[in-house]
Amino acid sequence: MSQGSLPPADVAATVKVVFTPAGRAGTVRAGTTVLDAARELGVDLDSVCGGRGICGRCQVRPSVGSFPKWAITAGPEALSLRGATEAAYDGRRPLGAEARLGCQARVCADVVVDVPPDSQLHGPVVRKHVDVGDIALDPLSTLHVVTVPPATLDERRGLAQVVIDCVADEWDVRLAGVVPGALAGLHASVAAGPVDDAGGRLVTVAVRWSGPELAKRTGTVATVWPGVVTAALGVAIDIGSTTIAGHLTDLHSGEVLASAGRMNPQIRLGEDLMSRVSYVMMNPGGARELTALVRESLATLITELCSDAGAEPDTVLEVVLVGNPIMMHIALGIDPTPLGQAPFTLATDAAVELDGPAMDLPCPAARVYVAPAIAGHVGADTAAAVLAGGPHRDDRVTLLVDVGTNAEIVLGSSGGLWAASSPTGPAFEGAQISCGQRATPGAIERVRIDPVTWAPKVRVIGSDLWSDEPGFTEEIERRVAAGSRSAAAGVTGICGSGIIEVIAEMYLAGVLSSDGVIAAPPSEGPRAARVISDGRTSSFVLYEPPAGTGGPTICITQNDVRAIQLAKAALRAGIDLLCEHAGIHAPDRVQLAGAFGAHIDPVRAMVLGLIGDCDPAAVRSVGNAAGTGAVRALLSGTQRTEMERVVSGIRKIETATEPRFQELFVAAMALPHAAAPTPQLATVVSLPPRASATTSRQQQRGRRRATPPASEEP
Repeated sequence: MSQGSLPPADVAATVKVVFTPAGRAGTVRAGTTVLDAARELGVDLDSVCGGRGICGRCQVRPSVGSFPKWAITAGPEALSLRGATEAAYDGRRPLGAEARLGCQARVCADVVVDVPPDSQLHGPVVRKHVDVGDIALDPLSTLHVVTVPPATLDERRGLAQVVIDCVADEWDVRLAGVVPGALAGLHASVAAGPVDDAGGRLVTVAVRWSGPELAKRTGTVATVWPGVVTAALGVAIDIGSTTIAGHLTDLHSGEVLASAGRMNPQIRLGEDLMSRVSYVMMNPGGARELTALVRESLATLITELCSDAGAEPDTVLEVVLVGNPIMMHIALGIDPTPLGQAPFTLATDAAVELDGPAMDLPCPAARVYVAPAIAGHVGADTAAAVLAGGPHRDDRVTLLVDVGTNAEIVLGSSGGLWAASSPTGPAFEGAQISCGQRATPGAIERVRIDPVTWAPKVRVIGSDLWSDEPGFTEEIERRVAAGSRSAAAGVTGICGSGIIEVIAEMYLAGVLSSDGVIAAPPSEGPRAARVISDGRTSSFVLYEPPAGTGGPTICITQNDVRAIQLAKAALRAGIDLLCEHAGIHAPDRVQLAGAFGAHIDPVRAMVLGLIGDCDPAAVRSVGNAAGTGAVRALLSGTQRTEMERVVSGIRKIETATEPRFQELFVAAMALPHAAAPTPQLATVVSLPPRASATTSRQQQRGRRRATPPASEEP
């Protein structure tokens, strides 16, 4: 087996390796293979050939450039040169120009390595679906079958005008012209149409309509297809910082024909929004690179959706894009750096329309509608979520929260709406958590802890059984393995919904104080095995694999608790700030949006203090509200007009410049909250007595004598 040659280096030296999208970082000996480094750091990197360079499943992509977040500047020399094994590789999965075999490439210097989804043992589960509810279909693209008469020598009109006149004669529809992109293939399309008895050619004319009012819209020819085409197709896409989800829809029936999702490939250049803005600032050409990545992903997603539905991408007539402002700027090819610093000025907050080819999409006849943004960090995805959730249509006060790397918050009713964003970071998605991971088969998503013995039980993605039920181990080995390419699967970590539950359950059981301090290890009794000393802090043992089965022991550390406290305090402070500005004590109902919000237990979210005290029955998931709103805008011009009107009236509160935000943030660090009462939550769960300030200080002083420095504690 031949491996890439190493440049001269001190083999005893250590180098820093960061793996994305997992966000795992650590040091390894110079000369270690990427595959071995991944295994040392607990990174999900596939391989079935034992490092022989045959299977091709361990392919990775080194990232070149400056990465201030990790204090790394990496060049091509960070990995060893390609050797004979990689040069001779001809496996089923092609090795791209920028890809390397992890089992062959050796780490020579500090490096950031991206592990694409196809190289991960457990492929990502993008759990997004759409339910648009009852809306009146009002498509902005329509189809009209006409017969184009045979050309004659005395015909003075151009073919485009002939087609326009045919639509007027046969459909009584007056059109203003032809989209320039439709002219190139016009003659060929008409010539390919079936011939009738009079020599005319049968074609289908796709008409694109523009204008806010149905009665006053203007129509233009978007494209002409030979023969009879009966389905007008559109695609709605939610571009998230982590995932990109799309829905292929029949514009005339409203039926969703296919749905699919994929990881956002920009993750390898920055796991959160500010990291990507920083990448653009630090790397010449970084903006173009990010734009190319997302556009390529959009094109691939559209092709995949059409393939699933048995359609062709060139039959797509409408594309609606929603996402946060930074994602939208990058997708449009606009410099995102002004959004990385105050005053966070958008290039435009209005809706943008352009043709599909202008965004490198495989849809030559498509119009791309980019939904309007609300403010610098509250974007088109929130606008779409508002359209779907409808707080502006209800007299009741609604709190709409889309929990993600950057949480968007909307509060109000038909009397007015307020909006804000809070920088929660990636902790809720599994990053910055010692055993955290994305929502993949084998990830813990549900947790319950016995308040007497502190014995936990868990449920994982890929199985409906709890860990204390008979057959759990066999079930997850069988079902989780079926959802991945790993022959030996089990409990692999904990995802966002599981993190919410375990912190809430630890607090309810008394493992965790209201200040977020894990109890000292008991000296005896059944609880003694659940809390272990971790240097000068404690950790809670959440899951231990049965003897002989292998797999990691899943623990919740003090730093894990701290990361969740910081994330939830940022979100809660944003909510409390909006309530103050709106003069609202508490909402009448709470809507949790997003792929993450769709899987949060409302009661545990309230125990954590993620949202304020309210009737638990009034808290519900609205699923992928941004995707739902995007589909509504795809199917109806009236819905687009409504969204633009509502967005223009939303009052934006900038948390970064609000003096009260820091005070509210500090109060929200406690579980559930330092001061806010929780009478309604107390009706459904038994809350521990709130520790006094004196008790809390004594706890922390006592633990500092046997814990890390204070800066590492909550």
